Amino acid sequence: MPYSWNCSRNMDLERWSLKLLGIAVFVLAVWGLSGTPAQAQQNGWRLCNKTSYIINAAVARPEGQAVVVEGWTKLRPGTCETALSAPLTPGVHFIYGQSSDAHRGGGRDWGGDRELCVDPTGSFSVESPPDCGEFGLDARNFRPVLIERRTSWQTTFTETNQYTTAQAEAAGVQRLLEDAGVFSGRVDGLLGRETRAAIREFLNSQGLAADTSDTDLIDFLEQSAIERAREVGFTLCNRTDYPIWGAVARMRGDEWESRGWWRLEASGCARVIDRPLNQRQYFVYGEMEQGDGRVRTLKRASEPFCVSRAKFAIAGREECESAAYRTALFTETAVPEDQKLVFEFFERDFDRARDAPGG
Repeated sequence: MPYSWNCSRNMDLERWSLKLLGIAVFVLAVWGLSGTPAQAQQNGWRLCNKTSYIINAAVARPEGQAVVVEGWTKLRPGTCETALSAPLTPGVHFIYGQSSDAHRGGGRDWGGDRELCVDPTGSFSVESPPDCGEFGLDARNFRPVLIERRTSWQTTFTETNQYTTAQAEAAGVQRLLEDAGVFSGRVDGLLGRETRAAIREFLNSQGLAADTSDTDLIDFLEQSAIERAREVGFTLCNRTDYPIWGAVARMRGDEWESRGWWRLEASGCARVIDRPLNQRQYFVYGEMEQGDGRVRTLKRASEPFCVSRAKFAIAGREECESAAYRTALFTETAVPEDQKLVFEFFERDFDRARDAPGG
């Protein structure tokens, strides 16, 4: 059975690198979080976004023997928002962040290994139950943050590129312009001539004023990118009552490539390719979790590709075991129509339960 991943759902093989500074500050080397005392006037737990992505964040706080989870706090690039008001309760809290659906290349997570429940459909405040699915909630992996002050604390989301606040906002605009199909330059946090021209083009195309605020610009770009993303790409959907781990395979250049994993909750979907589908052949693989350490795999699957226990992007489909992978049998999808494809997993598509591969 595939492992869940902590820091990123995108197709890049990015991993968390955790370094403990003293006892209070966690720093993540690839997709990062850092925690510090906030300025005195910034009461409560402040979340800051120094990445080029719009992040929707959820936080969790101890309350007696329980853990209360609250979300979502929208963090535009280069901004800070208060997630919890003072007074804070010193001790271990938890945080999780996910990128907006507007961003191409697959979703990204900022998290850890503490599983807590969230409501993916909108704002929420819940006492996290032991079984998320029983209450119509989804599980997400949160990272611990040690808060030491009652009045103020600050946690900052970062990425590989170390942006200043102003650079993060500029890079966020560039990324959203690219997501919306207006801009194809570098996402570098520098508002050069090409970026400014792209902003003017977008504002004109939407009938927006030239003096539109930065906040409104980002919100308009986000909505435009989300609408564009719905028009093309490859989506996997789970039409069963059990979680499914999905993977896909296709030709990339001159060789085959397989990628995974996407965790599909019961009745959930995930966009696995967010670009126009220009090929005729695509393949999928799925493992359905039964909750007893056993899985069910697809029936009538006959196309071998390589998969890994952790998140993967593997070039080639032969001699998987010699490269420390394993071979799994994929099934071919229908031919995409209008550069778009939706593949649905139904319970009838799966074989009988068996022990997890490699377990």
